[in-house]
Formats: sequence, structure tokens, C-alpha cells
Amino acid sequence: MLIINNYEEFASHVGEVLGVSDWLEVPQERINMFADATLDHQWIHVDPERAKEGPFGQTIVHGYLTLSLLPYLWEQTIQVNNLKMMVNYGMDKMKFGQPVLSGQRIRLVSTLADIANIHGICKAVISFRIDIEDQKKPALTGMATFLYHFN
Repeated sequence: MLIINNYEEFASHVGEVLGVSDWLEVPQERINMFADATLDHQWIHVDPERAKEGPFGQTIVHGYLTLSLLPYLWEQTIQVNNLKMMVNYGMDKMKFGQPVLSGQRIRLVSTLADIANIHGICKAVISFRIDIEDQKKPALTGMATFLYHFN
């Protein structure tokens, strides 16, 4: 895990892979809980019997569930110390490459694409890729921008 204590340390990693998370299984139970939380109960996600006849032969993870796991996976790749707070500033260039099937495992690979010091606030642009175990095409790619307010 990469440990960052200030802007200068962060800036020294532009263009580098910041980290790779552990694999995380996405079971049907998590998919069902996400469906309940978001009121998205489309059969392709929550009806295993019907999904057997669908295009993927089983249920698939909601794309937004895959995205929502980003903070959990992110915390496994980097530790940023000496913070007053960190703010999610936005997402760009997101693409869902292929669906994650129920029970598959995913992981995050993150790279520091750009960084700027804006009036004492560290604006970090992180390129991310969520891989699916044993698959060549990622589940999700994109750019996340975070504002780090160091002490």
C-alpha cells in the first residue's frame, strides 16, 4: 500500500500505478441488497432463474454497484495521511467494458494521471480500472477526481 503524507509526496507519483486492490467477490446477496437500496430490481440482476435464459446465462452485477465499490477498493491501494478532509470532486470518461457476473471477483488498479495544487488544495486525477478475475476486458474504466485538504 502506498502511503502519502503531503502534496509533494503525492506529486512524485504522477504517471505511476498507485496500487492494486485485493480481489473482491460480488455474490448474489450483495446484488440483492444493492437492488433494494436503489429500487432497481431488474430481473437481469435479481432473478437467477429467469437470468439463466438471458444473454449472460446468470444474473449480473449492477454497473452502479461495481462503481460504488470504488471507495472500498481505493482504501486498499493508498493511505493518505495528514488530511483535514477528502472530497470526491467528480468522475469522467467512465465506460462499462463488460458485465460482472454474480459470484465473480473484481479488483481495482489505480494510476495517478494528474495532480495540481490549487490554493493549497491537492486536486488529484486518478485513472482507474476495475478488472474481473480471469477476464481480459475490464468491468469499468474512468477518471476520478479527488480534492485532498492536507493539514
